[in-house]
Amino acid sequence: MLVYFPFFVFLIELSAGFCYFYMWQYSKTFRSLRIGVDICEIQRGLVIYICFFKGADEDLVPKIVNVLLNVKLSEDENGEYVSVLDLPGNVLIIPQATLGGKLKGRKMQYHTNIEKEKGMELYSQFVSLCEKELAANPKCMEAGVLVKHGTYGNRQVLKLDTNGPYTHLVEF
Repeated sequence: MLVYFPFFVFLIELSAGFCYFYMWQYSKTFRSLRIGVDICEIQRGLVIYICFFKGADEDLVPKIVNVLLNVKLSEDENGEYVSVLDLPGNVLIIPQATLGGKLKGRKMQYHTNIEKEKGMELYSQFVSLCEKELAANPKCMEAGVLVKHGTYGNRQVLKLDTNGPYTHLVEF
């Protein structure tokens, strides 16, 4: 029997992402997301790729945000592992529906992905909660860290420079 989780997140940690899977990569350089002619760029911080599956709901989003922003993944100047909130670091969120793909023969299928409208709602909630958490954190406020994000349902181009990978997989 296959078990489908409602969220999937792929995280890349860049320092000097629900079917509840999380993968992290470590890097010391910058990354940017090109959206049409607009460019979202962050420096040191966390890149989160997120995909919502059928069955995802808004009750789980706060827990996921809390875990992602508080996991001790980044190294500070003393070599200690700290969260992106304690670093403090920026967050780049990228909606990535292709993470929900399943290989069937030689083609990818996306039958387990959530409906577009519900996915947009959950994505907006996810981004909003990340913004609120960073804004409420004194270190992040003082450092002027930002949450940048792509647009749900649109094709986007990403340029990413890493020193990684530093990857983790976590199931909830």
